[in-house]
Amino acid sequence: MFKSFLSSAQSGTFNNPFHAKCEGLKVNDDRTIAAASTDETSCEFGSSKYYALCGFGGILSCGITHTAVVPLDLVKCRIQVDPEKYGSIFKGFRVTLEEGGTRALGKGWAPTFIGYSMQGLCKFGFYEVFKIFYAGLMGEENTYLWRTSLYLAASASAEFFADIALCPMEAVKVRIQTQPGWSNTLREGFPRILREEGVSGLYKGLVPLWARQIPYTMMKFACFERTVEALYKYVVPKPRAECSKSEQLVVTFSAGYIAGVFCAIVSHPADTIVSKLNQDAGSNFVDAAKKLGLGGMWKGLFPRIIMIGTLTALQWFIYDSVKVYFRLPRPPPPEMPESLKRKLGITQ
Repeated sequence: MFKSFLSSAQSGTFNNPFHAKCEGLKVNDDRTIAAASTDETSCEFGSSKYYALCGFGGILSCGITHTAVVPLDLVKCRIQVDPEKYGSIFKGFRVTLEEGGTRALGKGWAPTFIGYSMQGLCKFGFYEVFKIFYAGLMGEENTYLWRTSLYLAASASAEFFADIALCPMEAVKVRIQTQPGWSNTLREGFPRILREEGVSGLYKGLVPLWARQIPYTMMKFACFERTVEALYKYVVPKPRAECSKSEQLVVTFSAGYIAGVFCAIVSHPADTIVSKLNQDAGSNFVDAAKKLGLGGMWKGLFPRIIMIGTLTALQWFIYDSVKVYFRLPRPPPPEMPESLKRKLGITQ
């Protein structure tokens, strides 16, 4: 079933919604984007190799960045589940260092790296698959007119599967970080959950994880795509085709950070519930939300904005760098199709 779905995505009439075919891309009479030519790209847009390398870029972008901010994530989780003890980000770091030393800040790094690497594979890889597939269903003109909806739908679909891959490692990570003395390593914690709660213990946080991650990812991709479009249109003084690869990556990083700030705000209440849920054995989504209260759901927002803003910017930077390194097709910001311009009477 999935194989036929992938084949459909690859061979659809609109397998590249924004005209970036692996040949010279003529945007208008005066401008051709040579970067999309077959001489400079290593594969066809929408090919199996393209999807595989996008997935590899997702592994690097999510696995590396989430592991790098484990100390901040640990303090954030502890503030969420025990605000009286850990208080602010500064107090949280101080208390953690006093109780466990420097090594305590690295707790949960292994499930973080494995879990978010798997999530990144599905998040970025499936996003490319679903974006091309849905664009094929919508058609060229509707793809342009409804491109924000396209980004939202593709990212939500990708994150649905990404969270299934992430959830078991997230359950182990949160317990290691928020329950001192429970288990200190992945090889201790993972079999312990299986032994005490069964497989359901690894997935009991899946629904709140979807509630946290799907809105987060929808904002992450849609906001990023539209911000990149706006930066090239209103801020960058020249077309993307005339920008160097370094200049393009600066735009990528800037758009990623802006998207990250909005991501953090949108997904924070659900993130707090996930932390509380995995801390308290036997609790459910509703119980955790009631215990926290409306105000409690927003605890730890400031460190999470710092963490997610930086995280999202670096993720997009790494992901785009992988595309540059492997010479993958990188379509330019979308432009209105000529057929739609004629319908609307637009001459320029």
